[in-house]
Formats: sequence, C-alpha cells, structure tokens
Amino acid sequence: MTRVIAFANHKGGVGKTTSVANIGAALAARGQNTLLIDMDAQQNLTFSFLSERGEDVEVSLYDALMGRKPLPITNIKPGLDLVPASIDLAMAETELAAQLSREFILKDLLESVTDRYDYILIDCPPSLGLITYNALTAATDLYIPLTAEALPLKGLNMLEEVVNLISRRLNPALAVSGVFFTRYSNRRLNAAVVANIEQRYGEKVFKTKIRENIALAEAPLEGKDIFSYAPGCNGAADYRQLTEEILARTK
Repeated sequence: MTRVIAFANHKGGVGKTTSVANIGAALAARGQNTLLIDMDAQQNLTFSFLSERGEDVEVSLYDALMGRKPLPITNIKPGLDLVPASIDLAMAETELAAQLSREFILKDLLESVTDRYDYILIDCPPSLGLITYNALTAATDLYIPLTAEALPLKGLNMLEEVVNLISRRLNPALAVSGVFFTRYSNRRLNAAVVANIEQRYGEKVFKTKIRENIALAEAPLEGKDIFSYAPGCNGAADYRQLTEEILARTK
C-alpha cells in the first residue's frame, strides 16, 4: 500500500520542508519510489530542488487543484519526483471555497498516480485552511515535526482538533501516527519538552532527533538535499536514521 504522509504543523520554522526534502531523498536512495508534493505558497520545497536548474514553474499544484491541468510531476533524481508549488496557491483558499467536495480534490488527483509510488510526502503550509484540509483528507499518515521549545507546544491542541474533525467527517483513517524533533540540542528546556511530548504521544514519538546542523539550512540554497550537499554531516546521519525508523514502521 502506498503511504501518503502529510507533514503538518501550523507553527512555522519547525522543519517541515527540510524533513520532506531529506526523508524523500533518503527513501529514494533506499529504492522507494517517492513523490513530494509542495502545498505551500512560499514554494520552499520547490526552490530546494529546482532553483539550481534555473527552471520557472509553468504548471504547478495550483493549476491541478483548480481543475485546469493534470497533476504536474517533475523528476528530481532516480526514484524521486516533485509536484511543485507556485505563489498562486495563496489564492487557492478563496477559490476552492466555492467548489463541491473541495476537501477531496487532492485525494482525487492522487488516484491516477498513487500506484506509481511507495511513498507520497506532502509538505503542508503553516496554516489550517482548505489546503491543509486537502492534504489531511488524502493522507494515510500524519507526521508532526516539532522543535523542542515551549511555544510550538501551544499549537498542538488546535492541530489535534482539526485532525479529529477530519477523521470524523472526511478521512476516518486519519490520526497522528508520528512525531519527531528537529533543531535539537541537549539544553535543559529541550529535555523537558521532549519528556512532555513523549508522555503525550508515547510510541508515536520517533527515537531519532534531528540535531541542529547548519548544513541543513545551506543545502536548499544549493538546490540539493543534505545527502548530496554534505553526506557526512550530523543532519545527513540523522535523516538517514529517521528514514530507517519510518521504513520499519510503514513496511
């Protein structure tokens, strides 16, 4: 079964895009056909892979959501494809509101390509509107990236309320199935937050923590994943290990 994993947290700066890019690259390196979907109008995932090519995005996810084009898929490397975003996604919330079954549009689009992939990873925007609703309605799994700080904890209740709503009305299979930490260090506050989250989510918390690593911020500027940019760094080691945990859980 294809796993469609939405990476969501309406708090920005928690490593959603970095995680989708590098977990996707690691899955592809392990022989898993993987599709990445950029659902954020900021286009960070798209730029992470396409900026080095100097390519303009002529057809994006927005065009597919509006029913104007088939789902646009761009090959990044063997086993790794991308559906790019455009700034037009910023208008999609308003335009989708008038459509019938608007929460199911992405799910319907994916039906024609799902059998080509082992994993589909969705980079959700830092909001809880219709774009994120589409991702969660299509998902088989929801992963929440967190930084081990006090403030990101405050938004979890709101995200869980949305997940409960969608599971009751749109996607009965949806639940939080994974939580992991990014930008991690051994500071006392980090340890306290981790303990809180482990108590809250139990075995859903991945053992691997993504350590603070400047190379993870540098790699997208070069249009590369961390394994192409700095394969020996802590960030590469951590994302490899996290991907192994994901494979163990989902296979």
